[in-house]
Amino acid sequence: MNHENRLAREQSPYLLQHKNNPVDWYPWGEEAFEKARREDKPVFLSIGYSTCHWCHVMAHESFEDEEVARLMNDAFVSIKVDREERPDIDGLYMTVCQMMTGQGGWPLTVIMTPEKEPFYATTYVPKTSRHGRIGMMDLVPRIEEVWRRQREDVLNSAQHVTDLLRQAAGVRADGATLTADTLQAAFRELEGRFDPHYGGFATAPKFPTPHNLLFLLRYWKRTGDEKARRMVQTTLDHMRWGGIFDQIGFGFHRYSTDARWILPHFEKMLYDQALLAMAYTEAYQVTGNPLYAETAREVFTYVLRDMTSPEGAFYSAEDADSEGREGKFYVWTYDELRQVLDPEDANLVIQTYNVRQDGNFEEEATRQKTGENILYLGRSFQEVAADLGMDEANLRKRLEVARRKLFAVREQRPRPGKDDKILTDWNGLMIAALAKAAQVFDEPAYSRAAAHAADFILKDLHVAEGRLLHRYRQGEAGIQANVDDYAFFIWGLLELYEATFRIDLLEKAVALTDMLIKHFWDDENGGFFFSPDDGEQLIARQKELYDGATPSGNSVALLNLVRLSRITGNTEYEQKADRLIRWAAAQVRHSPSVFTAFLMGLEFALGPSREVVIVGHPGYEDTDALLRTVRSVYIPNKVVLFRPAESPPAELFRLAPFVEAQHPIDGKATAYICRDYVCRNPTTSVAETTALLQA
Repeated sequence: MNHENRLAREQSPYLLQHKNNPVDWYPWGEEAFEKARREDKPVFLSIGYSTCHWCHVMAHESFEDEEVARLMNDAFVSIKVDREERPDIDGLYMTVCQMMTGQGGWPLTVIMTPEKEPFYATTYVPKTSRHGRIGMMDLVPRIEEVWRRQREDVLNSAQHVTDLLRQAAGVRADGATLTADTLQAAFRELEGRFDPHYGGFATAPKFPTPHNLLFLLRYWKRTGDEKARRMVQTTLDHMRWGGIFDQIGFGFHRYSTDARWILPHFEKMLYDQALLAMAYTEAYQVTGNPLYAETAREVFTYVLRDMTSPEGAFYSAEDADSEGREGKFYVWTYDELRQVLDPEDANLVIQTYNVRQDGNFEEEATRQKTGENILYLGRSFQEVAADLGMDEANLRKRLEVARRKLFAVREQRPRPGKDDKILTDWNGLMIAALAKAAQVFDEPAYSRAAAHAADFILKDLHVAEGRLLHRYRQGEAGIQANVDDYAFFIWGLLELYEATFRIDLLEKAVALTDMLIKHFWDDENGGFFFSPDDGEQLIARQKELYDGATPSGNSVALLNLVRLSRITGNTEYEQKADRLIRWAAAQVRHSPSVFTAFLMGLEFALGPSREVVIVGHPGYEDTDALLRTVRSVYIPNKVVLFRPAESPPAELFRLAPFVEAQHPIDGKATAYICRDYVCRNPTTSVAETTALLQA
């Protein structure tokens, strides 16, 4: 039956995947809720995203089924939401699911009144009940019966849940603040969960959570505790050696289903590429390990090759599935490898990447072997070379030749689906990652790529009154931006300013920060709401702090506020940062290790920090030498400004008035370095600049 529902008019790739379902789907909007009120029906809300494997399974099993659809269409008004397009709706009702069931995830299923008040929540629902999990064929009639016969109980339950949501959003600061003891407490918690054999902070499944690693590098820098650095290195090593890293086409899969990082869940998310590239870049600064620089560059190779739009911005994700099977694009049989490669190279790949004739890949759902293989190292190239009696350089040269052949063959396979929408927040993360890498690796191509994306967002997702929009796809921008959009994009602009010293980027970062404060700041309690004050009114206005797969908007906003206060000398940003810390203090003290991105901002605020101004002629060797010095040293808690020796822009003095008095000494490029509000004598010496930075 060729049915087309209202989702056919939407832009979201996820919603468009459901446009031919026999379920009479509505997009989120007043039309659906008005119909529910008119027909006195509850609302069935289904939230997912286009690259979600179990969302596909539930869709095929239930939403494409005529029998299930008839039940749903009779009992409910059904709404589909893309959680990446509407993270405000997703965040609110995910909180509901966690309150009601103690867990959450996608697909998210919530049943609510026509006034948007929820009374039932769960995740994946099969067609028929099995293994203790209720199926749609039983659930729908049961909900319909309860709605008809126990309406008062349903409404009371929904009101109770709504009241709890509103109370959570109105938590007040307890008057206390956070200290360096909180950083130590977070480290101890991470240490307690750390896997000393394979890295990471759980058994299985294992998620990368790169902000844990970024925090640990800062903790090592502050305390000198080598355990923190070893935790980072062990994790980064095993992820790069594992199947969670695409050894043929590069980039990281979303998570590992096992403890050794070998068996991935195959979807690739833009935010993981950005945050992991940052972690490998900073780890290279700390250790000098060339594998970390190589890995960051490989991630960027993947993103710039496969995830970059013609406009220069970045797509959201690639699916786990192709040809109806998870991971099919990525796995290899023993015989395939022998067909593609000559015998000697095939033997080398089989031995290096742990290929088995009967396969090493197990499907996540069934845990059944398929006869196929995930290519993974499991150890360093040096160890592989020693076992094979080879020189490491020769091993890697031969493996690269084989990799290119395998990549060319793999490119002929049907690709996983690509979610080609452009999100402001995730683009902000990738801009920040590229700009940071441009500085550390002295790679102008990365700053150019970051600038193309930033300029696109400032042109196509930045509306006349200075506000941001959240989503762009196929020429259409829309959806009010949320706190993550502002915070993450400002982060990208600040990193990109320090990579390029384009003063317009710093101007935009300041203007967007002021806009964020104006429309998202909670004057009564402190902290930033997720949605703007003039946005759609949901049943509760949330404030998020937990650092999950990505940092929270409040965490990144704290870091931005501290950096901008040091860049501009504007103490109002410092005061906002202090209030933000005091609002978050009680939550963070309770379980500090789940707020590691927030603690990165706290660690910067606590100091020591550096404020660096380089004065010189752009492009001159002495100027570039000082900039290379500043960028090569791992000092995460620093800000860098550049003042051209001749004709400095007036906007620079307006944004950072103190640099007007700073001039080159004897016509040479000069570094002005301050530490914790105390400034040292300026210097033209690279060696002295290094010493002042590291003091």
